[in-house]
Amino acid sequence: MTKPSLPELLHAAVTAVGGTERPGQAAMAGAVADAVDDQSHLLVQAGTGTGKSLGYLVPALAHGERVVVATATLALQRQLVERDLPRTVDALHPLLRRRPQFAMLKGRSNYLCLHRLHEGVPQEEEEGLFDQFEAAAPSSKLGQDLLRMRDWADETETGDRDDLTPGVSDRAWAQISVSSRECLGATKCAYGAECFAEQARERAKLADVVVTNHALLAIDAIEGAPVLPQHEVLIVDEAHELVSRVTGVATGELTPGQVNRAVRRAAKLVNEKAADALQTASEGFERVMELALPGRLEEVPEDLGYALMALRDAARTVITALGSTRDKSVADEDAVRKQALASVESIHGVAERITQGSEYDVVWFERHDRFGASVRVAPLSVSGLLREKLFADRSVVLTSATLKLGGDFNGVGASLGLSPEGIAGDDVPQWKGLDVGSPFDYPKQGILYVARHLATPGREGSRTDMLDELAELVEAAGGRTLGLFSSMRAAQAAAEELRGRLEKPILLQGEETLGELIKNFAADPETCLFGTLSLWQGVDVPGASCQLVVMDRIPFPRPDDPLMSARQKAVEEAGGNGFMAVAATHAALLMAQGAGRLVRATGDKGVVAVLDPRLANARYGSYLRASLPDFWYTTDPNQARRSLAAIDASAKADGR
Repeated sequence: MTKPSLPELLHAAVTAVGGTERPGQAAMAGAVADAVDDQSHLLVQAGTGTGKSLGYLVPALAHGERVVVATATLALQRQLVERDLPRTVDALHPLLRRRPQFAMLKGRSNYLCLHRLHEGVPQEEEEGLFDQFEAAAPSSKLGQDLLRMRDWADETETGDRDDLTPGVSDRAWAQISVSSRECLGATKCAYGAECFAEQARERAKLADVVVTNHALLAIDAIEGAPVLPQHEVLIVDEAHELVSRVTGVATGELTPGQVNRAVRRAAKLVNEKAADALQTASEGFERVMELALPGRLEEVPEDLGYALMALRDAARTVITALGSTRDKSVADEDAVRKQALASVESIHGVAERITQGSEYDVVWFERHDRFGASVRVAPLSVSGLLREKLFADRSVVLTSATLKLGGDFNGVGASLGLSPEGIAGDDVPQWKGLDVGSPFDYPKQGILYVARHLATPGREGSRTDMLDELAELVEAAGGRTLGLFSSMRAAQAAAEELRGRLEKPILLQGEETLGELIKNFAADPETCLFGTLSLWQGVDVPGASCQLVVMDRIPFPRPDDPLMSARQKAVEEAGGNGFMAVAATHAALLMAQGAGRLVRATGDKGVVAVLDPRLANARYGSYLRASLPDFWYTTDPNQARRSLAAIDASAKADGR
């Protein structure tokens, strides 16, 4: 039998999921197949509606070797595992004459821990463990969640937190889960044979396609202990998120509360001298943190340096002592010891990293209203790490609706550790970029309106002219507005102002769960939804409920953001343009994602309104506009309002 061609396989898969074949999808599938065959790297921008999941799944399944697919969001992971992969495998099975297997793999703390469920949670204040089910009042929300999780544990096949509906709070989940550092290990645990996390890893070892998340991919790359099975091909979807997720995994943090917990956990398990030294070091660190002012520490202050060295040395002593003493009076000592060891090792690692003072790290103080002060350390750049760990031994395909910023892929490529496209070298991974376009006719479906006449937004203070403009646009649109704000304070001020002016329901992020807000926004065309960062990327509302997307200002990073400003300064010291490389790239990515909320289907029409005149007037404005979909462009407020009123009238005439 002749081997089926890629177009045949793609046709079968698209038919199976009830989709429409699109030229961009076919071009993407061909490019992915070529990259996999050549063991080369590909950056592919595929606009909303292209069907990019099938564009990479079909060539991946046809390839026959193991493929890892890493995504940023839970929603896409679920879509792949519950919808796209089962249907695609069924469709390709007769043509490939084999049935590819697939599995989902997440970090250990995402799975229910049977040991913790049955034996209880190690309790630092008292010896032994406590039964969290007895301790929580059955009438409390926590108690109800714990009882529900205990029932769920008897019926779940995966133990995956995301299969528990409705979900539970982080506090409740922490009672029945462990981190990889706290885990006893399958061979030492009484429940090792039934462990959900171990079962997920075993399924992944047997699968042709393993679906995971960016965080686990980062842990696999950074920590050197492989958590993902060996694979020849890596596909990173939502790749615009990868750098921030890897940075998050590579960031360390120390807080007085975290250190105190470690002291309590270790105290009963080590000799008095070691415990006292850690307690004294903890008190010294707490005193320093009481005076900590937010901001970057270009050099570690002397008092903080001494406090961290004392913590590091005391933690090292405790780690040694934990390994050499046993105390049979402690119930389930192994679990208590493992949790204590995990806490102290974490403190030792961060304290040592900061005191070593690498030029490649950024250190800063943060202050949180609820949790107090913390000291944090993050890599100045993750590009070298990604170049070395990600691209070395496999073919990598990175895809997203927004990878091409300012007209090319080089900005995103540089953040991933790649040289400009087409530049060859011994240690330089070869890659190419491909933009397969979008099935949408952006100039006919959308308008980009920039409110050029408004005052340039300052750092603080009320923007009365912006709020007036916003109210007029929302009124003209008949509601139907997604408001994307650069800060929570701005979103709250706008919601408060417009609730007083307009008779339209205004939903505000934080007043309900995100899922509930989006559902209510989609259900009523007159409703508006205002919010901040997660709305810029996480809203998918096709149709008449979202016909106006408003951005209050260009979302540059805050000037006092320690990590972003350090990265900007480093680019400038190397002779580059720090503002364009860091701040403008950050803003372009967010704006492209935000503008992408408007047109989600071929029948969608509307306006993206940017209430910041710098997009029209500043030199960098053309770079930012080139990163957005190719909407029809205007700076005329009357034109924007007339268009919105016409779109609203048309939707009402259609009963929407």
